[in-house]
Amino acid sequence: MGSGRVGRALLLACAALLAGCTLQPQEQDDRRPPGAGEDGCTPLAVKIDNVAPARPHTGLDRADVIHVEQVESGLSRLLAVYATGDLPESVGPVRSARETDLDLLGQYGRPLLAYSGAQSKLQPLIDAAPLEPRTPGDDPDAFRRSADRAAPHNLFLRPDRLDPRPTACDPASFGFRVGPRPQGGEDTSRHTVRYPAARFGFVWSAERDHWRVELDGKPSALTPATVVVQYTEVRDSRFQDRWGNVSPFTETVGSGAALLLRNGRAYEAEWSRTAADRPTEYRTPDGQRMNVARGQVWVVYAEA
Repeated sequence: MGSGRVGRALLLACAALLAGCTLQPQEQDDRRPPGAGEDGCTPLAVKIDNVAPARPHTGLDRADVIHVEQVESGLSRLLAVYATGDLPESVGPVRSARETDLDLLGQYGRPLLAYSGAQSKLQPLIDAAPLEPRTPGDDPDAFRRSADRAAPHNLFLRPDRLDPRPTACDPASFGFRVGPRPQGGEDTSRHTVRYPAARFGFVWSAERDHWRVELDGKPSALTPATVVVQYTEVRDSRFQDRWGNVSPFTETVGSGAALLLRNGRAYEAEWSRTAADRPTEYRTPDGQRMNVARGQVWVVYAEA
C-alpha cells in the first residue's frame, strides 16, 4: 500500500528529528489487519518489570504504547510497544511473559516479543502465537545484565542488536488515531488505578500538556499524553508461578467500559475488540470513535 510506505517514511524522518516522536496522525484503514501491512512492518514489544527494585525504568519514554497488566500476588508488569522505529539504546528491566501477552499482542500483527523467559507449560503457547519470541537464549547479544542491580531486576535489552530487527509501522494500524479530543468530559487533575498490590496515579500537568505517572505513590519520569483505563474481566489462568501463585489472565478481546484521560479531562468511553488479530476500538457512548492525543499512550487494564 503506497500510502502506508509514505506514512512509514514520514515516521522515520520524524524519529530522526525529534526524540520521543510518538503516535502521529495517519489515515486509518480498518480493512487491513493491524500491524500486518503489506510493507511487512515489525513492531517491538518488551515485557517490563514493575516492582520497586526494578525502578527507575530504562527506555520507556521512547515507547509508543505501554500496556499495564496485573500479575501474581496483585502486582503489575508493563508491556512496552515500540511501533514507529524510534528505539532507545536500552530497555528494561526485562521480565517473563504471561498468557495475557499473547492475545494482547495479536493486535500488533506479528511483533517481536522480548522477554526473559516463561514457565515451561506456557512456552508451547508462546511458540504457537503469531509473534517472534526473543529471549537471552534466542539472542544473547541483545541482552545484558547490569551490575548496578540485583537479579532478577537487572536484565536489559539492547534493541539495535536484535536479530531480526524491528521495523517502523504506521501506528494508525493498531487502532490509536490521533485527532481532536471529544466534546464534553470532566476536568480531571488526577486519576488513580489500584491493583491489589500496585497503584498507578496519573497527574495532569497543564504546563507540559501531559500526565505525570506515579508508581505506588512515587513520582516517575513517565509522561503519557493519553491514558486509557480499560475495564475488563481479570480471571485465574491455567498457570502458576514457582511459588504456586495463580497467574491472572486479562481479557482483551470482547467489550466493556473505558475511561479516556487526555488534555486534563476524563471521558466516559466503551471499548470493543472483535478478535485477537483486530485492534481495540474506543468509542463515545453514542458510538463516535475516540481519538488519542499526539504522544505516548498508556492502556491500563482494570478489573470491571
